[in-house]
Amino acid sequence: MKSGIRAACEYVEAHIDESLPLRVLAGVAGMSSFHFLRSFKAAVGVTPKRYVDEVRLKRFKTGLKNSQGVAAAVYDAGYGSASRVYERADTRLGMTPAQYRRGGEGVKISHATVATPVGLMMVAATDRGLCFVQFGDNAQALLRQLCREYSNADITPIENADDPHLAAWVEALSKHLEIGGPHLDLPVDVRATAFQMRVWAYLQSIPAGQVQSYGEVAQAIGRPGAARAVARACASNLCAIVIPCHRVIRGTGQLGGYKWGLDRKRALIDRERALQNR
Repeated sequence: MKSGIRAACEYVEAHIDESLPLRVLAGVAGMSSFHFLRSFKAAVGVTPKRYVDEVRLKRFKTGLKNSQGVAAAVYDAGYGSASRVYERADTRLGMTPAQYRRGGEGVKISHATVATPVGLMMVAATDRGLCFVQFGDNAQALLRQLCREYSNADITPIENADDPHLAAWVEALSKHLEIGGPHLDLPVDVRATAFQMRVWAYLQSIPAGQVQSYGEVAQAIGRPGAARAVARACASNLCAIVIPCHRVIRGTGQLGGYKWGLDRKRALIDRERALQNR
């Protein structure tokens, strides 16, 4: 990577809480805006604007993991308001609303099924991220479920696909379930409302082995009284584990619902706690 581009990346990391227009970053790199834009994308793989978005979202998630609170995490990451972080997160969901309504028409999806300590797991993804991570007892039943969800997509087994990412994502999920480890930070390509994304982003900040109530999650995202809406957002989750809705329980301490079965929810929580306490 050229020194000017590297300097611009480092500047973004150090000044993410500031406005970072193209002209400023180009100046740091010592290039014209036009040359910088082309050079940056060639070297980094994304535009400067997208890179800033990624760094901000990463800073936001880190802030949540460090329990500094939603409001503090929002402003520390350089967002002007809480709504901005969820708006930006929503634009990263590659499948458009129209594509989703048409059953994934025009979208290529590759899939794989693997055995895990908590049962059979099917993982499916577009070229932008995971769109389906679900548990079941039968591979064919899981495939039928995937096909129902994306009825018009081009769905292909991993061995017949040219997706370079899916195998790595499957391995990361399997290893996480097998031996635990760092927080999963895998890309997700699903369609969701801003509220669902708000809930899901927060769920990813709950440490493995810990649980919170639906009411606590609602309070944490600034929507006290929205516990039922949080429960619905959990129930609509298509990507188990990556979006860890199993870590949300009722305020009474009961497990509450889980679309993949309460036995599996309990097993996931118990397993995470055991792995964390090794």
